[in-house]
Amino acid sequence: MTQSNAEVFDLGYQHYDGPREGRMRARKALWTNGVRTALGLGRSTRAKILPLLLFASVMTPAVVFVLIASTAEELGAGSQVPGHADYYQLVSILVLIFSAIIAPELLCPDRRDRVLHLYLVRPLTSDDYVIGRWLAFFTITLALVYSGQIVLFVGSIFAAPEPIDYLRDNWRDAPRFLAAGLAVAAFTTTIPLAVSAFTTRRAFAAGFVIGLFIISLATASALTECPDHEERVEITDSSGGRQVTVTSEECEPVTGEHAKWFGLINLGGAPIYISDWIFDEVNSDPSYQAVAELPIGIPIGVYFLLTLGPAAVLVWRYRKIQI
Repeated sequence: MTQSNAEVFDLGYQHYDGPREGRMRARKALWTNGVRTALGLGRSTRAKILPLLLFASVMTPAVVFVLIASTAEELGAGSQVPGHADYYQLVSILVLIFSAIIAPELLCPDRRDRVLHLYLVRPLTSDDYVIGRWLAFFTITLALVYSGQIVLFVGSIFAAPEPIDYLRDNWRDAPRFLAAGLAVAAFTTTIPLAVSAFTTRRAFAAGFVIGLFIISLATASALTECPDHEERVEITDSSGGRQVTVTSEECEPVTGEHAKWFGLINLGGAPIYISDWIFDEVNSDPSYQAVAELPIGIPIGVYFLLTLGPAAVLVWRYRKIQI
């Protein structure tokens, strides 16, 4: 009979005697990990390229707007200078694409690699996990939308002939773009994360979200399209000269009076409705103009439905998921 030999190794294990920060410390660690993952920190150079490109893309319109503002006085086009509401209308598409690509990085790998049980041991719960991931990505998107607005606001002040007068007349733009930025960031954070909760393939989640926004935009544009019709009228004066005036007839959208409802199909426009309402402006796009005919409570209700609804689905999904 063969006997096995056993040895005891003293590895120097000791009890932890330091401070026990409990649940809040675990939440902070989850948030920090989510921020680092979204920015590609601690990963390969390739993972950092997309966040850097996005940051450059959202900063470029702000710089261009400032340059336009600095030359508008000389060109006599002060009233046509793009502002903070125009900035959100432009960069919201970029932020949506970024969110669709990066958000799955925070959820899909954990489920695919079956490491959720490592997170959800005490003191973390499934709600803590979802909230931590959501807050991490919300922090990144909020920083993105705010960075360009701050550059635009500060640059416009220094580009003005009288910076003090400009600040006195336009200081209300600051709380407006802060409030509108919250709406844009919350919306663009929630939907991609909610979609990512139902697949372990990041490409599937990104493709579905981008396709959803593109299809909804194309559908809304088609249903609210209003081709321009021009009528040329020639008037001959008594001196024999000929004066030509051009008038534009008021055209009706292809869906008639229902166009204002079909405009709500554009999912990506939901945060822009809030932004335009905050800045008291109307987008030049026909689908947005159609929605502007509705009572403001309806677009606001649609925004909250499209934000709180996916958020509730996200929480429900992780409460039901089998670890």
